[in-house]
Amino acid sequence: MSFAAVEARPLTWIAAARLVQTVEDAFGAAALDAISAGFTEDAIARFADFPEMHGREAIMRFLTARFARTTGYRLKKTLRCVMGDVIGNTWDATWEDARTGKAMQGRGTEFWVVRDGRIALWDATFNVWEKGGPPATPVV
Repeated sequence: MSFAAVEARPLTWIAAARLVQTVEDAFGAAALDAISAGFTEDAIARFADFPEMHGREAIMRFLTARFARTTGYRLKKTLRCVMGDVIGNTWDATWEDARTGKAMQGRGTEFWVVRDGRIALWDATFNVWEKGGPPATPVV
């Protein structure tokens, strides 16, 4: 399924669920061409504590480097809310760090502003830690 095929105005729960599944499938397969097609040309990404990225090309440079760091990436996204053109979802993932070989886990929350069936704004939190290890976020 293409990203544009899931568009509805306003977004319905069903259309949003299809988009979340399409993105989960593309990211889970590290399908960079499909992922790229899912962003508008002028997309903006705010991913955790990384500098804000402007444009599909900048986002894809980041994601290409990110996927180079993961082996055996497994992802599950869960649709949480839809309001107008905004989708909120959570995700959980596991992978091996390609540099260290350590088993890793990640969890995040995302909000997407959708335009023409593609993500125009990707606003994401991201927490990662070694599988079985202690919390890694320095808040306590």
